[in-house]
Amino acid sequence: MVSVIASSMHGESHKAWKRATNKVSKRKCKSDCDRKRLIRLPQICIDFLDDVAKECLLDLGLFPENRKICVDALLDIWVYVRKLQRHDAFAILSEFARRNLLNLTNNARGSRAIQHRNAPELYFSQADGMRDLALYLRRQYNILHPKRLVIERQYSSFLGKCELLNDRAIDTQILSIITSEYSVTLTRPMEENQWYDMTFPETEVLLIFFTSTEYVLPPFLKSMKKLKFLMVSNCGAKKATVKGIDVMSSLTQLKSVRFESLLSPLGEKQSIEGLQNIEKLSMSLYEGFGNMSVFTKLKAFNLDHCSELEHLPLGIFNMPSILSLSITNCHLLQKLPDDFGNMSSLRMLRLSALTGLKELPASIGKLGELEYLDISACEGLKVLPKEIGKLKKLKEFDMRECSRLKALPTTVCELSSLKLVICDEKIGKQWLRARNISIPELRVEIVEAHFSLDWLDD
Repeated sequence: MVSVIASSMHGESHKAWKRATNKVSKRKCKSDCDRKRLIRLPQICIDFLDDVAKECLLDLGLFPENRKICVDALLDIWVYVRKLQRHDAFAILSEFARRNLLNLTNNARGSRAIQHRNAPELYFSQADGMRDLALYLRRQYNILHPKRLVIERQYSSFLGKCELLNDRAIDTQILSIITSEYSVTLTRPMEENQWYDMTFPETEVLLIFFTSTEYVLPPFLKSMKKLKFLMVSNCGAKKATVKGIDVMSSLTQLKSVRFESLLSPLGEKQSIEGLQNIEKLSMSLYEGFGNMSVFTKLKAFNLDHCSELEHLPLGIFNMPSILSLSITNCHLLQKLPDDFGNMSSLRMLRLSALTGLKELPASIGKLGELEYLDISACEGLKVLPKEIGKLKKLKEFDMRECSRLKALPTTVCELSSLKLVICDEKIGKQWLRARNISIPELRVEIVEAHFSLDWLDD
């Protein structure tokens, strides 16, 4: 708690430090055992945040405690609900991390992701006491008209709160349902009739966290006509089957969907017919894909730790508007199809930690709009196709930890827009030669190999 307050005060004036010290002293002298006062202590560290940042900080209370959460999920809330530009949202996130209000991934790859704002690679956990603070402040609102409503399944209180909200139209902007408490009595799957008859006509964000091998999406999901972001996360040890996915068919305003540790909820065509308007689809620890060609408006597609993935989903390269594709930690994936180059609008391509990938297709040269390419930790790659020299707009190339890649094709000298290459020492010498030949503005950053299993620590 002290570290949170101290970090948040970094760079503030002597007068601000004096004021904060007086607040702490007054609150501690009354009763160190008073939990409410201890919760209020970190309020000192948010006194210096503007109104928008304070709202963003309170959003941390929407997520379960003691779990790593993908930064992308938090940023989507800030973008779609707080109406922030993504770079401004990331700036607020970085400020929270600097002030110790949340903890970002702390390893070499995480540092690089922070620097380059690669949100799908980043995870955060909540700093000590900050979730309690967020929940404490949230309770200032009337339960029937809150901006954020968190329903947690803690013994009978979960169903009790559902019953309290029965037959009501709740005007909450963000709803978080957490049934992932680590208790044997709470791992039973929810039945459809346990949700009661609640409606949420104003809800723009729905977060669901559960622990069971089977789960039924709440039927009131179909009442969320304004829903923009949906996250369904299974916190259990095994992937879960989700039923009731058809309730999503009427969500025409939905822009971003995130699924974690699930078994093919989108495996059947009828499950995704109502999702043609989504712009972003993220799947982590996911198994089983249908035909993705229906997502004609998709701009960003993220796959991470899909351990059973041997072939990319059908239709993935028939998305005319896609700008960002991220495929990471899918170790059974050995080959990319020849029609890979059909994504002519693609600007960012991340193929990171695909240890089974043997080669890049020659059609990669057709990605004429590509600005960012990441093939880091693709240990199976031995050569790069000569067609890579056709990426005339490529500005940044991350190829660290590609230990088997010994030589660059001579065509890399044609990458006239390239500004930064991140690589290991051996391949770095070749990039320096290319810089001297034809890429004078190129900066070559040499990094040491780094291997981590931090993602396993949830």
